[in-house]
Amino acid sequence: MKTVYLVRHAKSSWKNMDLADIDRPLNSRGKRDAPFMGALLNEKGIKPDRLLSSPAKRAKKTANAFAKALDYPKNKIQKEAKIYEASVEDLFAVIKNCHNALNSVMLFGHNYTYTEFANLYAKPSLDNVPTTGVVAIEFQVEEWKDITTKNGKMLFFEYPKKYFSK
Repeated sequence: MKTVYLVRHAKSSWKNMDLADIDRPLNSRGKRDAPFMGALLNEKGIKPDRLLSSPAKRAKKTANAFAKALDYPKNKIQKEAKIYEASVEDLFAVIKNCHNALNSVMLFGHNYTYTEFANLYAKPSLDNVPTTGVVAIEFQVEEWKDITTKNGKMLFFEYPKKYFSK
């Protein structure tokens, strides 16, 4: 069995409109939500074997906050360029390329792709994976290369607004 955790980056700042999209930092809500959601997963006993992050600053900062909460070494977070501006097919390629010794991977990335990917397995479908939302998908396979749209199921969907008011 293999498990993927899709984590949409925490809320980013639009304060400096001159920054390139890839360079946008987290805003105050993002800085609150990322450690909170990481701690929530830690309480659930989730210990991913590998963390992979988009190179976008907001995704890397989110990954760092989760790593701290999950006691995962920050220097072991892998940057994966394909996650930034990924299509669903790109995400499948990243996941299928994971080493088979890994049983669970956590990917830090972006919408709309995360919602589209999650909806391959969500019943009923999700309107949106919000910022710092986490979707867990379990695949009944022994090797990552064997994951398909037919052999996975969504285990859970968590997001900050379930716990915080606006």
